[in-house]
Amino acid sequence: MLYAAETFTEGEQAALRPYFTNLDRPVFALVNLPEVVKGALFARYSRSDKSLRRLFLDEFAGDLDLSGDRTVDATVGLERAEKLYERVFLEYGDDSVAQLGGVHLACEQASNVLTKILEWGRLMSYLEQSTRYIRYDTRLGGRYRYRRDPAVIGSPLGAHYVAEMDRLFDTYASLLPRMTAWARERYPKAPDDPDFAYQQATRAKALDALRGILPAATLSNVGIFGTGQAYEALLLRMRAHPLPEARDYAAMMLEELRKAIPSFLTRVDRPDRGGAWSNYLQETREHTAAVVGRLFSDAQPEPRPTVVLSDYDPDGEDKILAAICYPATDLPEDQVLARVRRLPADDRVRLMLAYVGERANRRHRPGRAFERTAYRFDVLADYGAFRDLQRHRMLTLEWQALTPRHGYSVPGPVADAGLEAEYVDAMNRSAALYGAMVLRFPQQAAYTVSLAYRIRFVMQMNAREAMHVLELRSGPQGHADYRRIAQEMHRLIAEEAGHHAVAEAMRFVDHADPGLERLGAERAAEERRAAH
Repeated sequence: MLYAAETFTEGEQAALRPYFTNLDRPVFALVNLPEVVKGALFARYSRSDKSLRRLFLDEFAGDLDLSGDRTVDATVGLERAEKLYERVFLEYGDDSVAQLGGVHLACEQASNVLTKILEWGRLMSYLEQSTRYIRYDTRLGGRYRYRRDPAVIGSPLGAHYVAEMDRLFDTYASLLPRMTAWARERYPKAPDDPDFAYQQATRAKALDALRGILPAATLSNVGIFGTGQAYEALLLRMRAHPLPEARDYAAMMLEELRKAIPSFLTRVDRPDRGGAWSNYLQETREHTAAVVGRLFSDAQPEPRPTVVLSDYDPDGEDKILAAICYPATDLPEDQVLARVRRLPADDRVRLMLAYVGERANRRHRPGRAFERTAYRFDVLADYGAFRDLQRHRMLTLEWQALTPRHGYSVPGPVADAGLEAEYVDAMNRSAALYGAMVLRFPQQAAYTVSLAYRIRFVMQMNAREAMHVLELRSGPQGHADYRRIAQEMHRLIAEEAGHHAVAEAMRFVDHADPGLERLGAERAAEERRAAH
């Protein structure tokens, strides 16, 4: 069986049916629940190893007044609404109508390759199960939690694939208690640290260090909220995707979404509408790959630093200052820019300080004038760090294929704990399995690549989004791998681009080494729990 099916008692099934579009598949929508409950469910979801339906039963159902919900029927008025929608949307082409209906959708038992496909859209919200809080030494339905692609399992490589993937998870499971013991020896508990906060922080340190062993096939749960229009765009891409898992989930998602917002998705599988659109996406992808393959077949990657500032505007700060002034004048923009360029240094500083203001925390961000200049970074980092950075949506991010080609690095804590030999052996097995699969299964071969292997990707963002990304991802509670990337991006903005005022405005970028990353956040969480 491809997916591990959940079992529920008759009473549990009765409690679930009004709120979940199915009880036995890994993709389902949430209906007939207050928005705050759906949001809270998804927030809890990302840090729990439970399925969403089990989480609802264990932690939410008992606190809800469900007595009045038995008569709820989401189909009431649906026929009339569908007719109205068809007249407005199909006859007049008003896509904005599809922006007004949203759905919370759960996609469970999705590989870490698929999660990046699911999280592509800018105008959607996602919560993904975290490798920092979830131990992957436990099993689901008696098996380690990784993708078992039917075509791979049914091939002569199937037994080899399962055996080698199980060995990767065995290594992860065997090293986890030793890594945790090292973390607790390396970072002794302070007398005033709550026991729970300390245990959580040291466990997170161990999970962070070892997550690189996990292959990209590792299963995750993703909660998605989006409008009908956003889901339509996502499904059109997924239906055209070369990865079979993406197409399989697209079919399940469409089936469940049609139970909640059927009218908004009428075009997806119509041959002359969505079918033609998906064909266009597939054809352009394949033709582009063929041309690029011919043009670059003999090229080899040259050495580069982990983070390269590949493009920026030398006049970026002038343009930001002009954008600051523009709304407060009645002048043409080019005239404002010309005037700004003649301003003396002290006036420029005064203008920037007035606009940035006294930022009390990282959520106090200046306005859209900071969108006037942008930075493009070429990054070569491990897949684990990429999967965290990729979730930032208000920017342009493109990535290359996941392979073992760019190598990996051994985390410092793993080496310090004396676990390097086992870690390196896991990396070698991952690369060997990839080599055995790539010719026959070029798409599914990515499943075998451990998260420690590097992938190349670009991030292009304006200065306002850069402020958000770099301040968030350099925070002391963050994973060390993406903290280093954020810190280097900040340095390059200041030193290579020469945008010192912009970099100075990002005053909450943290360049310190926190040691035990999660301890501060866990202390704060414990204080909040005690206050309630």
